[in-house]
Amino acid sequence: MRKIALVFPGQGSQYSGMGKFLYENYPIAKKTFEEANIALGYDLTSLCFEGPDTELQKTEFTQPAILTCSIAAYRVYMQEFNISPHFMAGHSLGEITALTASGAIPFSAAVQIVSKRGHFMQEAAAVGIGTMSAVSRINPFDVERICNEVSTEKQFVTISNYNTPDQTVIAGHVGGVEAAERKLVELGADIIRLKVSAPFHCSLMNTAAFNLEQELMKMEYSDPEIPVIANHNALPYIGGSRIVQALTTQMTEPIKWNDTMQFLKNQGINIVVEVGPGTVLRNMMKRTLSDIQSFSFDKEEDWRELKNLLSSGQLVHPCFISRCLAIAVCTRNRNWNQDEYQRGVIEPYRRIQTMLAEIEQIEQTPTLEQKQAALDMLRLVFETKMTSIEEQQERFEQLFEETNSRDQFPDFQVNTLKQMIT
Repeated sequence: MRKIALVFPGQGSQYSGMGKFLYENYPIAKKTFEEANIALGYDLTSLCFEGPDTELQKTEFTQPAILTCSIAAYRVYMQEFNISPHFMAGHSLGEITALTASGAIPFSAAVQIVSKRGHFMQEAAAVGIGTMSAVSRINPFDVERICNEVSTEKQFVTISNYNTPDQTVIAGHVGGVEAAERKLVELGADIIRLKVSAPFHCSLMNTAAFNLEQELMKMEYSDPEIPVIANHNALPYIGGSRIVQALTTQMTEPIKWNDTMQFLKNQGINIVVEVGPGTVLRNMMKRTLSDIQSFSFDKEEDWRELKNLLSSGQLVHPCFISRCLAIAVCTRNRNWNQDEYQRGVIEPYRRIQTMLAEIEQIEQTPTLEQKQAALDMLRLVFETKMTSIEEQQERFEQLFEETNSRDQFPDFQVNTLKQMIT
């Protein structure tokens, strides 16, 4: 059975010309842009299609532009495919887009909210005080540890985005971010300083969060018609009454996107469609959970492939090895010994990750021996991360159930747990 999730991009996905194809070919998309123009009181359509980039990059214009393009794409998706998703999620700004698409926030109100949100975020931190950097090729536990080590009251740095198992974003005062960058590079991290106008999703946004909360409290909200995953806890909203609190919290707390992807996987989602400009979320999903089929509605080739897939009913079945990797990543770590973590988590994880890549390259079905190697890796990760017996049992149950592989390992679970207890 196909289970679809739609995900909506955040700031950074914008580009001059976005949404123009939909505008010119679908009346419902054109109507969406016209609604935004009226709600905002300026020509957002021309800004999206023609720029200039200097204006499109300004946060107070970027956010309504991305939301409008994403809602236009969503309306075209529903018109063309008429298949409601099981879940929706959005990255940062995209969470508001998801709530809009789900019917919880009226579109005209949403574009006004995000315009003000962008203005508040820009005002909250004076230019040059804060910054953000993307950190790759290092696990988030090490990034968190380094941030804690170098932070001071006047020059702090923290994780603002947990994007993938090996990519996080840090934010804070310039001095704090630079200090963290130096130590992270020594550990082998790749660092890219982001071109942002303010440090988002950290305590430097406290004033912006307060101002946004005052605006949000002026509105009434409906319960989402489709479950929407919140950024701050990677769990579905429980009714519209939680919207103000969740969107306010999101301003100063990290985006838990990796946990969101894992949640969708655990719910049996097997198709994810990024609806809006760009391919950032599709690419993160492909790298993190390769057994989920991921598409970008902004790419013509993806659109054609998705249409063929939905008409044929063909789906990729959950891969045992990729599920072992996913569970290893999303299990909480309680062991801060760097040497033990390297030997018991990072090295075995990378071996199995390489093995899976080789299997996928030759389009081979994993053998029982290869599955056993992945299972052994997962056992070692649990032991190294000091995972409780109860959680291990729950994780193994989850693995065997989702991959329909109980019969292949009839004695593994009982024998393993007995050995651990004794």
